[in-house]
Amino acid sequence: MASLRDIKNSINSTKKMSQITKAMEMTSAAKWNRAVVNAKAFVPYMEKIQEVTASIAIGSSDTSHPMLTHRPVKKTGYIVMTSDSGLAGAFNSNVIRRVFQTIQSRHQSNDEFAIIAIGRVARDFFAKRGMNVVLEITGIPAQPNFADIQDVTRNTVGMFADGTFDELYVYYSHYLSAISQEVTEKKLLPLSDLSTSHKLISYEFEPSAEEILKVLLPQYAESLIYGALLDSKASEHAARMTAMRNATDNAKEMIKNYSLIYNRARQAAITQEIAEIVGGAAALE
Repeated sequence: MASLRDIKNSINSTKKMSQITKAMEMTSAAKWNRAVVNAKAFVPYMEKIQEVTASIAIGSSDTSHPMLTHRPVKKTGYIVMTSDSGLAGAFNSNVIRRVFQTIQSRHQSNDEFAIIAIGRVARDFFAKRGMNVVLEITGIPAQPNFADIQDVTRNTVGMFADGTFDELYVYYSHYLSAISQEVTEKKLLPLSDLSTSHKLISYEFEPSAEEILKVLLPQYAESLIYGALLDSKASEHAARMTAMRNATDNAKEMIKNYSLIYNRARQAAITQEIAEIVGGAAALE
């Protein structure tokens, strides 16, 4: 049985750990609130750019663009969004597991796919397994701006345009609530689904629909990636907040159990001392 000093040290160390996890929970809660606001604020922009893009692309029958055209799939691109660190429950592992299982079921060799890793956890996982990571970005702020990932999004869309891969998917954790996130697969390119819940609007534009789509479609695709990142960040902070809350609750339960063990051991030690004193006094009589 552990000594009273060992049990006391365990209680003190667990109390310090609970203070750390509580502080991390509060920090994640503040980041989570801002991330949810950012993700929701981006929705009207996404709806509007989708409406404009769909109105031009669908409303102009004579337009054509490589990003709207299906071609034989020789190589597939996967954007994988994770965090740069752990301590977020199953946030990272759920996304990575889904992508890894998808790649194993769809592809026979590394030449058939390319990975764009957003987040250190995804980068390290696929790089250690010798999988084809063609682009990566780490160190993204807790509240990212579009400028933080502009180079990656532009290069990714450009790689589709120049034929590096023939279709592009993004995998991320979709935010549902503070305690619920869902791994989501979304096909980004080609832009085969430009349907919108709004009525298509007839625009007057110059010089031509095709020239406008050359600028608008890449921006729309880049916006889809950025929107998924904002959604993923909200999920990340929510998952970390929940994980740290659970860790704090577990630490409190451990402290309670350790305190019970400590009190029992202390009472046993006192009882033994009393018995020794009484036994010694009886021996002297």
